[in-house]
Amino acid sequence: MPGEDRLQRIRAQIDELDLQIQDLINRRASAAKQIAEIKLEEDKDAFFYRPEREAAILKTIQRRNKGPMGDEEMARLFREIMSACLALEQPLKIAYLGPEGTFTQSAALKHFGHSIITLPLGSISDVFQEVESGAAHYGVVPVENSTEGVINHTLDMFLRSPLFICGEVGLRIHHHLLSMEADTSTIKRVFSHQQSLAQCRSWLDRNLPDAEQITVGSNAEAAKLAAKEPASAAIAGEMAAELYRLKGLARNIEDEPDNTTRFLVIGRQKALPSGDDKTSILCATRNVAGGLSALLAPLAEHGISMTRIESRPSRQGNWDYVFFIDIEGHQSDPPVIPALEALQERSRLLKILGSYPKAVL
Repeated sequence: MPGEDRLQRIRAQIDELDLQIQDLINRRASAAKQIAEIKLEEDKDAFFYRPEREAAILKTIQRRNKGPMGDEEMARLFREIMSACLALEQPLKIAYLGPEGTFTQSAALKHFGHSIITLPLGSISDVFQEVESGAAHYGVVPVENSTEGVINHTLDMFLRSPLFICGEVGLRIHHHLLSMEADTSTIKRVFSHQQSLAQCRSWLDRNLPDAEQITVGSNAEAAKLAAKEPASAAIAGEMAAELYRLKGLARNIEDEPDNTTRFLVIGRQKALPSGDDKTSILCATRNVAGGLSALLAPLAEHGISMTRIESRPSRQGNWDYVFFIDIEGHQSDPPVIPALEALQERSRLLKILGSYPKAVL
């Protein structure tokens, strides 16, 4: 049959392409191992992961992609190839806010790929400590949600931590109602993190108005409890559902369809310019009238775009605040240098938390 002959030719073509792809991946892996050998000859404590280079490569891949595969999917494939090649040089240990099955773990895997060693920890402060001690190469922590705002504990940790921000991850958050029960009519308790309960408030009020809402430390912990307790459910993601073998009674129950959480990658190394960067700073104004307006004026004067500002108590006195600010550009970019210098002169405190590539996916 003509159709069958055509199928056989195309399948033979795919087999030949697979062979070429496999050969090229192994050649890339061999080149990565050679880079590791050169780096170790020069410095036994060398960093193998370069966030700015990986971000630049992935953005180039997206720009030159011609389809039919989508840009994001193509970048994800290359992320996994890069992750596997990097593991041949040095398996990365990534600390994250656990337990296993949280959205933070999903963010870590999205950013670094699956060829890493993940270390679930019980608190954001534990993640910082694990990276500061050198027990983990990097950490991943949540910093803000598009619906519920900033995670204050993460911001507070930067007041005293020596770590740098060296990357960011944006993750679309889809919440599912998970349970061992067959349907929602038997659900009397819903476990979840307080942020997830807030993000699904309207859905819960409409569909489970009589169910008790119980706050726990993480969505993964909620899934674990729902797997054990009858007449209960959890609000969590796909990873937790698979891990604890729960049924999905309702999908995408978040009130805002564009619900997104931003995560930060923290480490002991500074990221070099990638060509498309952000810089995060912590600063405090002098206690004078119009102090904040005067502090921010250099950004406008030098044409620097401010993308975010948050205030937090400084913990050094009543009504004393510090400001967390994100700006466009790398701290070593020519327009940014004089702006930061002017900020330094006008502020009581200025700490550059890090310059890092903008999220790729």
